[in-house]
Amino acid sequence: MLIAFNKPYGVLSQFTGDGSPNRALAEFNFPKNVYAIGRLDADSEGLLLLSDEAHWNEKLLHPHHAHEREYWAQVEKIPLPESLQTLEKGILIQGRKTLPCRAWLLAPQPEIPPRVPPIRFRKSVPDCWIGLELIEGKNRQVRRMTAAIGHPTLRLLRVRVGNFWLDNLAAGQWRALTAAEIKLVHPIADKNLR
Repeated sequence: MLIAFNKPYGVLSQFTGDGSPNRALAEFNFPKNVYAIGRLDADSEGLLLLSDEAHWNEKLLHPHHAHEREYWAQVEKIPLPESLQTLEKGILIQGRKTLPCRAWLLAPQPEIPPRVPPIRFRKSVPDCWIGLELIEGKNRQVRRMTAAIGHPTLRLLRVRVGNFWLDNLAAGQWRALTAAEIKLVHPIADKNLR
């Protein structure tokens, strides 16, 4: 079984609390014996996959499979094309160079419902949404990458894994994927991965 969950802000990618005010996955009535495949930080939102089958972790998360994940980041200021090219080539964060990726200014800018609590707003500093397509996902990688080019992330959403898009799943909602959707997540998924 493979489940798509639209993880809201302030929710951990684990079933037990960590002593913080953040909520845990246990509050969302998932089927028994499922676990998160990878993670999104509590302050990140969007597509989180869960499964009761352990082999999904390796298939979707190991960089040698080059499995794409798309993020939309609302950043401070408007990045110049040169700044986005710097992201694409890979940048040094925490002593390690990130793998090459795709980075672009989203056009048109998406209309995303406001977050609760709202993001930091400054009248004198514009913001915009950029897209990033990565094949790796180190801890807080997108946030560190955008900060390294001088455009701190204000809000971060994962919108796609493989060719499966989050689309109209409301924040806090989840559903089991169909066989056709599983193939969008991983095109070589076989019958044993449902």
